[in-house]
Amino acid sequence: MTSPSEVFIHKLTPRDREATHKGLNKYSSTITQSTTAGGGQAQLYATGLKDEDFAKAQVGITSFGYDGNPCNLHINGFAQKVKEGVWKSGLVGYQFNTIGVSDAIPMGTAGMSFSLPSRDIIADSIETVMSAFWYDANISIPGCDKNMPGVMMAIARLNRPSLIIYGGTMKKGHGTLGSCAGREIDIGNAFECNGEFISGKITNEERRDVIRNACPGAGACGGMFTANTMSSAIEAMGLSLPYSSCTPAEDPDKIKECLRAGAAIRILLEKDIKPLDIMTKAAFTNAFRVVVALGGSTNAVLHLLAVAHAADVDFTLDDMQRISESTPLLANMRPSGPYIMEDLHRVGGVPSVMKYLLEHGLLDGSCMTVTGKTIAENLADVDGLLDGQDVIRTLENPVKSSGHLAVLKGNLAPEGAVAKITGKEGLAFTGEARVFDSEEDLFKSLEENRVPKGSVVIIRYQGPKGGPGMPEMKPTAAIIGAGLGKDVALLTDGRFSGASHGFIIGHVCPEAYVGGPIALVQDGDVVSINADTKDLSVNISDDEMARRRAQWQPKPPKYTKGVLKKYINNVGSASQGAITD
Repeated sequence: MTSPSEVFIHKLTPRDREATHKGLNKYSSTITQSTTAGGGQAQLYATGLKDEDFAKAQVGITSFGYDGNPCNLHINGFAQKVKEGVWKSGLVGYQFNTIGVSDAIPMGTAGMSFSLPSRDIIADSIETVMSAFWYDANISIPGCDKNMPGVMMAIARLNRPSLIIYGGTMKKGHGTLGSCAGREIDIGNAFECNGEFISGKITNEERRDVIRNACPGAGACGGMFTANTMSSAIEAMGLSLPYSSCTPAEDPDKIKECLRAGAAIRILLEKDIKPLDIMTKAAFTNAFRVVVALGGSTNAVLHLLAVAHAADVDFTLDDMQRISESTPLLANMRPSGPYIMEDLHRVGGVPSVMKYLLEHGLLDGSCMTVTGKTIAENLADVDGLLDGQDVIRTLENPVKSSGHLAVLKGNLAPEGAVAKITGKEGLAFTGEARVFDSEEDLFKSLEENRVPKGSVVIIRYQGPKGGPGMPEMKPTAAIIGAGLGKDVALLTDGRFSGASHGFIIGHVCPEAYVGGPIALVQDGDVVSINADTKDLSVNISDDEMARRRAQWQPKPPKYTKGVLKKYINNVGSASQGAITD
């Protein structure tokens, strides 16, 4: 396989480094070249700038590093390597940090309400620092799933030369005890192991062994969960260097990528290639096509809608449905298959998948990328997928002949809902509703075996306003672990973790908090879900629906001050990306 460290990056000569900086510092010159900005210039001297540095373009390096989770704990180190490469390329590099929320830690608690809002805080913070300090370009190093769309939204708003370096995926873990000994495991198994224990499939000691060994080191969750989904979408859109999305966090090539980022951002500055030159309608189509082919997370729908809004690109749920219908699911990856991103990288990585799709007319190769070349030019020298591998199926033998993501509409979701159905669970489900207004109530019913097979479990008041923040639903793992994955459908106005699988439908719009139909469903109502007809309906007459709506009373907001109060006041429908501006 061609090494990502050996291709795609322009190599600067000493003459390049000594070349004039004229024109590259169009933003930072507001401070560095102004006779009225003496105070700002004085502070820049205090940071270590020399006289000769004031004419150089300045690059804001956004680090997502913090100690509290494996997705981000290594990223401050990466940022220092990026900064080193930026200075060696004749530019000024300044690191600043932003926040992040790793969903795996607060999932199932009230802390999950802060996860989706963190996406907007990230975008706002990058926009704020970049704009306040007049940096000419941005290199961001996101690690966990809300990190990536937050960066995309920010750079679309700023529209200054920008490059994204994914913090990298985690390697697989291995169980060591009893029936779990030698078992390949990841964060998804850690979510599901309590259900396995409750159902008697594993012992408590084996459960603890899974948790202890599921996350062996730095990097984002290893399956085709939300982080790896969004990193793949970013690369397919042309916003990161090839192989950035699939190179493991602890692979030496990640350090090489960071060191070469300075040369790459200089090319973007010299050619004046900006995010909105890259983030076209065709690029969004490419990104979602790759998401579907790889079996990506439903969260990609929410995030790409929000990014499209930031980029002023007309990319809608209907576009996503059209792409999904015409794109086979090819990846045999977690959560529904056995492989993780580390395995995909080993057999050729995301660039090899993109090359395969391009060769079969499923990608637009003319789209510009951060290499200064088009998608087709980037992929010309990429090796194909390894012979004999089973991570990525062929178009003739797909996991599913069309996409696993479906936009459903009907009297239960007039504005739409997003289903993740691989076909392994079937394509249609009809059952009696079991309605819960909180995850805790469902957990209690599961523990007491009061969720019969054939049920459509509904968890509502979990949307952008009602959750607030569309908390990811932890009960999916409990349902799978309890052995009900093929016998129960789960429906919510909230979200699902990218590690979720089974017959699951999220993002039901309008949400219950604003009086959407999901708020009016009662236990025993018959709910029908059909991925073929794209229908999501409840067997309630219009007259009965109107009667229930007249009796419905809104719930008070869960928060009356602070960040979540502001979020409740400003956030919009999930059908438009849950945007706040």
